[in-house]
Amino acid sequence: MASFTLNGKPVKLAADPKSLLLWTLRDEIGLTGTKYGCGAGLCGACTVHVDGKAVRSCMTPLAAVEGRKVTTIEGLSPDSSHPLQKAWVEQAVPQCGYCQSGQIMKAAELLSVNKKPTRSQIVRHMDGNICRCGTYHRIIAAIEQASKEV
Repeated sequence: MASFTLNGKPVKLAADPKSLLLWTLRDEIGLTGTKYGCGAGLCGACTVHVDGKAVRSCMTPLAAVEGRKVTTIEGLSPDSSHPLQKAWVEQAVPQCGYCQSGQIMKAAELLSVNKKPTRSQIVRHMDGNICRCGTYHRIIAAIEQASKEV
């Protein structure tokens, strides 16, 4: 049995504690906003928050979230009104969109600890979250825009 808080609600699952959080979220719970990218923790498409810290869910066993708070892109805001989500749309960040939930979750971590990051702090923090379409300049612009609203 695994129990944790997911997007503010308690969850109890009969699941193997070695199961990866990514597949539990997608296949067992049905939250498909978190994406599978590389399966090796290298691309960031699967980024979620565990107790407010960005983690790669493709490398996180279910046992590691026991009793903890997990937030997915679906839990960032109930109606996509989070400043990052609004800025993503206004800056036309997504091209294919595949990496975007992981990018937003990584950016949300930054803004939760640094409300007014500099451009270099944004670049440094986001390093490691890969966008196959190369929309990095729009990602940075969206984070800069959102930082004015948080």
